[in-house]
Amino acid sequence: MKLKYQSAMRFLTISLLFFSISMFSQNDLSSPFERGNGNQSTTYEDCIAFYEQLDERFANIQMIYKGTTDSGRPLHLVLFSSEGKFDFDEYFTKNKAVILINNGIHAGEPDGIDATMMLMRDLAMGKIKTAKNTFIAAIPVYNVGGMLNRNSYSRANQNGPEEYGFRGNGRNYDLNRDFIKSDTKNSRSFQKLFTELNPDIFIDNHVSNGADYQYTFTCIATQHERLGNKLGNYFINELYPLIIKDMYKKNIDVVPYVNIHGDMPDKGFEQFRDTPRYATGYTTLFHTLGFVPETHMLKIYKERVKVTYEFMVSTINFADANWQKIKQMRKDALNEYQVGMQYPLDWAIDSTKVSYIDFKGYQGGYKPSDISGKDRLYYDKSKPFTKKIPFYGNYKATKFVSIPKAYIIPQSQWQVLDLLELNNINAQRLQKDTIMEVESYKIESYQTSKSPYEGHYGHYNTKVSKSTQKVQFYYGDYVFYTNQPGVKYLVETLEPEAVDSYFNWNFFDPILQQKEYFSSYVFEDLAKEFLDKNPKIKAELEQKKQNDKAFAENGAAQLDWVYRQSPYYEKAHLQYPVYRIR
Repeated sequence: MKLKYQSAMRFLTISLLFFSISMFSQNDLSSPFERGNGNQSTTYEDCIAFYEQLDERFANIQMIYKGTTDSGRPLHLVLFSSEGKFDFDEYFTKNKAVILINNGIHAGEPDGIDATMMLMRDLAMGKIKTAKNTFIAAIPVYNVGGMLNRNSYSRANQNGPEEYGFRGNGRNYDLNRDFIKSDTKNSRSFQKLFTELNPDIFIDNHVSNGADYQYTFTCIATQHERLGNKLGNYFINELYPLIIKDMYKKNIDVVPYVNIHGDMPDKGFEQFRDTPRYATGYTTLFHTLGFVPETHMLKIYKERVKVTYEFMVSTINFADANWQKIKQMRKDALNEYQVGMQYPLDWAIDSTKVSYIDFKGYQGGYKPSDISGKDRLYYDKSKPFTKKIPFYGNYKATKFVSIPKAYIIPQSQWQVLDLLELNNINAQRLQKDTIMEVESYKIESYQTSKSPYEGHYGHYNTKVSKSTQKVQFYYGDYVFYTNQPGVKYLVETLEPEAVDSYFNWNFFDPILQQKEYFSSYVFEDLAKEFLDKNPKIKAELEQKKQNDKAFAENGAAQLDWVYRQSPYYEKAHLQYPVYRIR
């Protein structure tokens, strides 16, 4: 009886698909972009209304809410399933490649918004090759607040469209700097849907800034070293080149994202460094293969939308043909991040590994500015060229840490714990008060930005010292074992020396401020008593005075030094409240 019912429902679903397609032929569903003059982008309201129509007319399209945004509007997610199945369960993890497309993270860069509207419609209609082995999810507009802030001037260097959104979101955050720190509701909603979908491939559509050149389409292929050896090599040596080869077949030239500002690219350039604050830097933490298409800001809008569309189609086609290998490679990648292994915390360009690309640019130079009279950069589009230039597309690790068995975090650190839970990081809680021997960090030094950056005065060049201590933990404190898919997320956020660690993003700043001090006239006597009872420390003080003339002349500094060696000095100051189990 059950089999008969399932067969009947499947027949009904297929019938509805054909009915939807036939109905479409009778009712035009051109996108706002297609109905315009080629230089006009959809409004937010028209974009959502378009997807509502697709959802209504096609059984293989569904639009759902996935959280909220700082604007107060929901974050929408549009789904395409060739079988009309949309449950967020193991089906997609095991039986389909999953592609997640993000649009309008910078709402003034709307190419992906318009291109994806046409893509999802064409998939629904079967106008392009049906993605039988691929489940496709698209965020129509990520930066809703920015898209509602519609104008014609904020992208001064951009050639169209006539109107577009703003870079900052409803709270003026740049959402492509907020993935790891999650100050916005947008980011929190994204992380929840991302970990639920667990996409194999992630595409984050953008428009470039910077230098001028002939290409309409450039692309950031995420730093492959961050994906691990096997997965990273597969990504950069097989998956990405074959997608680009398909673009060439469509007569679309592709070059790596030209990360040059204020200078000419013909001297060569480097691979963009996408740390976890950025979209693809974040997604690599979960072994997702990431792309950031960057269409060129000065090319006409119609062509920018077209090449964005074609890149997504090429990626879908590759995923559909190679989905099993992609999923297996991602699964195998976990084996590279085991307890005791060395994990790279920081990277630098490997200048010993250089490739030469036939770069299509424009002759540039400098001439007097009409405004200041000083030299200004210019490009002469009447003088195009093709020349070989160096491209540095490889990084080398410059700092490592061993992966611990687990991290222990006191329940008092609820802000960080909330983010770990949001990212689907598994935890166990202590069932009783206990004293455990753990590795402990002291913050020895750090530098702090002098200017605000995305709501923070962040730290950098952080240095720690490590010791083994017996520490009191309590019932309910959290233990995060690293033998889980989120191991890279744990290490990158909880190791203070990591570039985008929670420490460097100010989540632990209270430990940097002393809460208790001393009155000099009182502590002088206590300090003498302490030194008399501890001749070794007294000898260290005398040695420091001999070696450091400034210190020897500063009585207050000497007293403070003794204070820091004494039991009166607070243990919490500079004590990092995340501990490691080896």
